[in-house]
Amino acid sequence: GLQLLPTVPVLAFQPLVEIFLHSYTYPSALVSGGYQKLYSFIERHGKEVVQRGEQEFGLSASDSINNLIFTLGFNAFGGFSLFLPTLIGTIASDKTGLQARLRDEVKQVCGSSSSGLSFDSLKDMELVNSVVYETLRMNPPVQLQYARARKDFQLASHDSAFDIKKGELLCGYQPLAMRDSNVFDEPESFKPDRFVGKGKELLSYLFWSNGPQTGSPTESNKQCAAKDFVTMSASLIVARIFQRYDSISGDSGKITAVEKAN
Repeated sequence: GLQLLPTVPVLAFQPLVEIFLHSYTYPSALVSGGYQKLYSFIERHGKEVVQRGEQEFGLSASDSINNLIFTLGFNAFGGFSLFLPTLIGTIASDKTGLQARLRDEVKQVCGSSSSGLSFDSLKDMELVNSVVYETLRMNPPVQLQYARARKDFQLASHDSAFDIKKGELLCGYQPLAMRDSNVFDEPESFKPDRFVGKGKELLSYLFWSNGPQTGSPTESNKQCAAKDFVTMSASLIVARIFQRYDSISGDSGKITAVEKAN
C-alpha cells in the first residue's frame, strides 16, 4: 500500500492529499514488523528457491528474499485478489455448457486424482488455458500502463502513425487495445475457445501483462515479471476445481453453490 500510495488518486481534500500523501517517501518502520515475519518465513521455508537466486542469478540471499516478498505480495496477492474473483465468476455465470466442457477436458487429461495435475499437464488443456487468456483479455487486472519514450519513434496503428518524441509520457489502456475489431472477432463478446488451436496465434495480441503473451519479461522492458506465474497458476486452479466438482454457480462477488463430483 505504501508503494502504491503515490499513484492512487484521492479526489478529496486537495491540496492536502497531494502535499501529505503523494509527496514523501514513507519510512519502512511503518511496515517493518510484518515485513520481517515474511522475510523469516521465506528464509526458513524457501531455502531451495533462495539458493537458486544466488546460484543462477548471482543475487545475494537478502536480495533473493526481498524479490520473492515483492512477487508474493504485489504480483501474487495483489494481482490474484483482482483477477481470480473475475475468472471464477465468469466461469460460474456461464450458461453455454462451458463448465461441462472444462470438466471433461480436465478429467480426460489427468483424471480425478490430484497427483495427475501439474504444470506440465496444463499444456494439454487448451480450453482451460483459453478461458484464462480470454478472461485476461476482457478484464485485465491492471488496466493502465505508463512509460516514457527512450527515443524518438513512430507509433503505428492499422491506419495511422503518430510521432513520439523522446521523454514523452505514454499511457496504454489495456481493455481498448485488446478489443480491437481488426484483430479479434466479436471483440466485446467472451469466447472461451478464442485461443484454442489456430487461435493461439492471437496470443501475440494479448497485452494484459504490458507486453504480448508470447513475449518474455527482461531487464529492458516493462512486462510483468510474474506473467507466466499468473496464467499457469490460474489455469491450475481452474483445473483443480473441475477435478473436484461437477459445477459451480454464482458470480464474481460470491460463489453461492458447489456441487461435488461423483
